[in-house]
Amino acid sequence: MENLLKQIREELINLGDESVRKSSQKFFKEPIKAYGVKVPAIKSLTKSILKDLQKESKENIFKFCEVLWASGYFEESIIACDLAYSQRKKFEKTDFKIFEKWISCCVDNWASCDTFCNNTVGSFLLMYPEYVSDLKKWGTDENRWMRRAASVSFIVPARKGKYVNEIMEIAELQLSDKDDLVQKGYGWALKVASKTHENTVFNFVMQNKLQMPRTAFRYAIENMSAELKARAMAK
Repeated sequence: MENLLKQIREELINLGDESVRKSSQKFFKEPIKAYGVKVPAIKSLTKSILKDLQKESKENIFKFCEVLWASGYFEESIIACDLAYSQRKKFEKTDFKIFEKWISCCVDNWASCDTFCNNTVGSFLLMYPEYVSDLKKWGTDENRWMRRAASVSFIVPARKGKYVNEIMEIAELQLSDKDDLVQKGYGWALKVASKTHENTVFNFVMQNKLQMPRTAFRYAIENMSAELKARAMAK
């Protein structure tokens, strides 16, 4: 595993481009530590890594993810996200605490947050719905990424029409949140939920539109019918 880690980092250095690193920073308010590798190249590298790790246990792969997360590099975090997701058929209830720790201690930007939570945590919630209530605790956490994770972890389940009530409960907890990335997170979850529960989400938006920041509001109504969108936008 040490040799593989060395190979990965050498490859990332070789693939790194200063112009990509600088242009990537424009998408983030906070500074990110990066090699300057484009996402498609990261995904391609991950595929080759998975071939090398195909005989490894989930536990060893998660330990490898820990090392990647700890580096602080954006590209290594995306690889860690994809490696964790590759183990989704083996997820166990005890993995929840591991995922929670990674979000709390390692996530430091919206892209890593969304990549990990959409895929890995979202898949976990579909397998173990009893953990949905734990996300409500994340919804008011001091850590902005935990708060965003509380919403964006529902994106994949919401596409399947699940957890609309829980999505609205977290949105209600975060209505007055001042962080625009948290606002965009719960607005996004409401938008996805509206595809299968349009009237339910519309009613929620109408009940809370005076409190809901404009950012979250516009996200939430984006996919609604023209009629409902017009009614929501009316003063």
